[in-house]
Amino acid sequence: MSRKQRPPADGEIRTLVDSYLEEQQRLQTPVARFASEFESGTPPALASVYRDLIPLSAPAPGQQYAFEVELDACTGCKACVAACHALNGLDETEAWRDTGVVLGGTAEAPFQQTVTTACHHCADPACLNGCPVLAYEKDPHTGIVRHLDDQCIGCQYCVLKCPYDVPKYNARLGIVRKCDMCHQRLAVGEAPACVQACPTQAIRIVTVQVTRTETVQVDTSAFLGVAPDPSYTQPTTRYVSARQPPANLHAADAGTLRLQDPHWPLAVMLTLLPAAIGLQWARAESIAATARIPGWTPLALGIAGMTAAFFHLGQPWRAWRVFLGLRRSWFSREVVLLGAWLGLSVLDLVTPVVRPVTAVIGGLGLVCSVMIYVDTRRTFWAFRRTAPQFLGAALVCGLAIPFPLATASVLVVRMGWEAFGLRGQSASARLQRGPLRTVTTARYVLGAVATAFFCLAAIGGGHAAACWIALGMTIAGELADRHIFFRVVDAPKMPGMPAEVASPLGDEMLAA
Repeated sequence: MSRKQRPPADGEIRTLVDSYLEEQQRLQTPVARFASEFESGTPPALASVYRDLIPLSAPAPGQQYAFEVELDACTGCKACVAACHALNGLDETEAWRDTGVVLGGTAEAPFQQTVTTACHHCADPACLNGCPVLAYEKDPHTGIVRHLDDQCIGCQYCVLKCPYDVPKYNARLGIVRKCDMCHQRLAVGEAPACVQACPTQAIRIVTVQVTRTETVQVDTSAFLGVAPDPSYTQPTTRYVSARQPPANLHAADAGTLRLQDPHWPLAVMLTLLPAAIGLQWARAESIAATARIPGWTPLALGIAGMTAAFFHLGQPWRAWRVFLGLRRSWFSREVVLLGAWLGLSVLDLVTPVVRPVTAVIGGLGLVCSVMIYVDTRRTFWAFRRTAPQFLGAALVCGLAIPFPLATASVLVVRMGWEAFGLRGQSASARLQRGPLRTVTTARYVLGAVATAFFCLAAIGGGHAAACWIALGMTIAGELADRHIFFRVVDAPKMPGMPAEVASPLGDEMLAA
């Protein structure tokens, strides 16, 4: 049949459906265009209608594979998402590739662009650098960052480290998984699922140059402008477009407030361990009043905190491997030091000789706990806020029994400083004033009650019962604070869908 519209035959009645069907038959698919070029006898013209979706040769030394996305061709159809999901056998709610929208311009000249994103296979991947069990590897020949499922313990630290929301935790399997650029297909000359499925050829695999000197560098000038800062991990994905984006370009979901995972086991651990270490500090100082702190108290709190941490792991029976990342992971250093502190605390019950060493090891472990979250580079977890939280909690608990009045003063100053941060317009501050206002209020009420009991203990000459009640209230307030710590943290990510298009999350999402 000719691709031109067929005129109606004598007496034939043509409907609109007939016209649409004929129009579909005339549409030029990539395969049809490819064939028609050969029929026309002009092979040189193929370059305009056909291109290689993967490199024809492996990366040369100093190069690696990377995704290239032609934004002008991306329609947001999610064929890439569906293909990735099907080929990799992902669970129903699991996705390794996402689509989002960026907006900008003016009412007279609006700008909108859909964006497809997956793992950027960074030149200096944060997920790999922070993993405590070496469950990530970067292929030395292709540069593809792969996750080794059989080595993962499900600690989810890589989820916190990645600024692009790439690693996804699979609760059913108890491990993290992510895009591996379909490396098995690339190895045999086949395009990844997302590349092959894209109907507009908006995604392809290219090679990029990677410079490895004292630091790893890759050209990030073609990275998406509204994405998190590429200087941190050096992402290799290239986003190309013939259109000039407006100066006010922003992600469509930039104004959406999202509560993050509460990580309850970690919240409990980061409440009890600082309290235990603080009490151990007081015992190490050999203050007369510390005789009222039984040796088993910090030990019991420490055991409870470490036990809670195990419930956060998806594969706790593999936790013995955590020492493998000691050279570069704060998580590994924390576990090793706090484990040593726990052992020394047991020995402290037998001989007080180890008490000073126990206090020092506990303090170093607590510093590692601080650095775990500081190292994620999330604004809400900056050192200036996280260090006073963790170390301040240990100080308050350490002073609670021997110096109740001093403890009350420290507690008032600390809560006042934290309350000052609620005045801002950051997402974290608005979440505390909005969806988490009940927990935030409870945190300050518990702190106020603890302060009152500390003052009562000081007036009554250090009354033991009042001190212990105040200490209990302080620990309860710290637990509320840790809940806030995890739930309202700013979580950088690639652009997503507008709030009205995204899946409803109930109280988990609050439009700005």
